[in-house]
Order: sequence, then C-alpha cells, then structure tokens
Amino acid sequence: MNCLIVDDNKLARTAMKQLTSHVEQLQVVAECSSAMEAYNLLQKEKVDLLLLDIEMPGMSGIELTRNLGRKRPMIIFTTVKKDYAVEAFELNVADYLIKPVSPARFIQAIEKAREILDSNSRELQVADNEFVFIRDNGVLKRIKMEDILFLEAMGDYVKLHTVHKFHAIHTTLKAVEEKLPANRFMRVHRSYIVALDKIEAIEDGTINIQNNAIPVADAYRGALNNRLNLL
Repeated sequence: MNCLIVDDNKLARTAMKQLTSHVEQLQVVAECSSAMEAYNLLQKEKVDLLLLDIEMPGMSGIELTRNLGRKRPMIIFTTVKKDYAVEAFELNVADYLIKPVSPARFIQAIEKAREILDSNSRELQVADNEFVFIRDNGVLKRIKMEDILFLEAMGDYVKLHTVHKFHAIHTTLKAVEEKLPANRFMRVHRSYIVALDKIEAIEDGTINIQNNAIPVADAYRGALNNRLNLL
C-alpha cells in the first residue's frame, strides 16, 4: 500500500513519515505542502492512501476530499483539532487522527484502511433471506443475516458491520439496500442501513447498536418510528 503525506507543516510531515517507516508494506510515494499540490499529483499518480492534514492555506483537506469526488484514494485525516470530526464522518474517510499521533493509534488507522483496500473485489449477494454472501477475491464467503448489525457507506465501498468484524464491499449503499430484506433492514441516513432487531436504544436522534452511535436523518425519522414497536 502506498501513501501520500499532505501537510503544510514540514515538522508534521517529518513526524508522519517517521510513523510510516515503522509499518511494513507502507510506502510514501511523495510529500505535499499544500492541498493543491496534492490534487495535481493525484491527477497523474495512483495513490492508495492520503494522510491528509485539514487546516492548510488555500484549499483545506476537507475541500480537497470533496474536489476529488468518488475517484479519491482512501483518506485518513490528521489534525490538531477535534472540531472537524463531524465533517470527516460525513465524508466517510477511513479514520481521523489527532496530532500528535501515537504509533499504536497510527497502526490502528492503517490497518483499518488496509482492510478496506484489500476488499476491492468483494460483492454482496443474498440467499433465502437468511444469509448474505461476500465475494472476496473470487471466493464466496457466507455471513448469517442475523449477525449483521449495520452497514455504512464509505466512498466507493460499503462497510458491513457484524457481531464479529466488518467487511468492506466494493459497491454502493443503494445497491445493497435493494438486495437486503426490507422487513429486517432499514435506511436511516444517507450513509447508514441498520438491522432493526439490533437497535438497543435511540436517543437525541442517534441509534445505539453495540456501542456504535449511528445518526438518524430527519428524512427517515418518521418512517423509523413507524417501524418500531412502541409501547
């Protein structure tokens, strides 16, 4: 997996490069001191992962992410502030790191990105409303429908969260929604589908499923209330 470091602070780029040097099979292809420089480079070079600062002069990391659109690489935001976490969440980036980044936290983020990138050939098929099949590098893997907690859109991928782990599928949330049984699953946000029987609580417009906080968009709130067995 190769990566591009984008940060207007030279010391921050050096610190990030030092972190990457300790991770096997992670290569830095270049460093950029501005988002515009990174944008131009990405038009010519194939990059798997961006280690992207948010606050930069000219174009911010968030603006770069939006400008790259669906063809963007996997992105891990690196920033000194927590203020942008909600925007990052909406942009479906792989992770959000607060500087200074510890080696353990960096490795966790890289492994998350690696698992998603390794899942390029996965697809989802449904059989008898009891199982879904993930096509993983030509091999069909069966997952029990009852083990699915929720599904999360992330760029060109959908993360299928189960009680054991998550799987990254190269598809769209709309395509998955059309295949899943509507009596068991429901879209609650443009980026989320939940298993109705896995909802543990709903508070302040947020669903809780096994310590995962999932937002409910206003457009889906009424339909969700109608589907729940309220006493």
